[in-house]
Amino acid sequence: MKPLFLVGYMGCGKSTLGRKLARRLGVDFIDTDALVEEREGASVADVFRYEGETRFRELERGVLERVIASGDASVVSTGGGLPVWRDNMECMNAAGHTVYLCRTAAQVAGRLSPYGRQKRPRLRGLGDGELVDFMTRDMASREPFYAQAALTVECGACTDDEIVERILTFLRESEVKERP
Repeated sequence: MKPLFLVGYMGCGKSTLGRKLARRLGVDFIDTDALVEEREGASVADVFRYEGETRFRELERGVLERVIASGDASVVSTGGGLPVWRDNMECMNAAGHTVYLCRTAAQVAGRLSPYGRQKRPRLRGLGDGELVDFMTRDMASREPFYAQAALTVECGACTDDEIVERILTFLRESEVKERP
């Protein structure tokens, strides 16, 4: 199996669904944000604050390159901005399967706990009304990148189990098409 890259906006469920998919597939789960934090010995928020977004995106790219170079079967939860930087989306599409987990700004905002909002540097300090407005604009700018994924799953009306089954079906169908 090729790597499976989950893309989508922060808080859309990439890590939660990624863990479930990895268990079902019997492969490793990789969270690019966690790998950056491990490498830097600092939280994503601190890397953003003290080293800047460009440095964070460079670290993310390094993690992505290592995941791809390993050639290991895995489920990879990407940071929300990773697909937007440089040619990251193109690299993921070339190296494996990509799935866009799509939710509306209101759905994502409803999923975020106060801690979840606080740990995301770009959401800090936003009030409830500002949050949805910010997310709506930000998601619109990222949509062209996310939409390059091989599969888009509208997650709003689905349970986690339904989303997992849809992705597993996509993977089975993709493997059949790729066989010589």
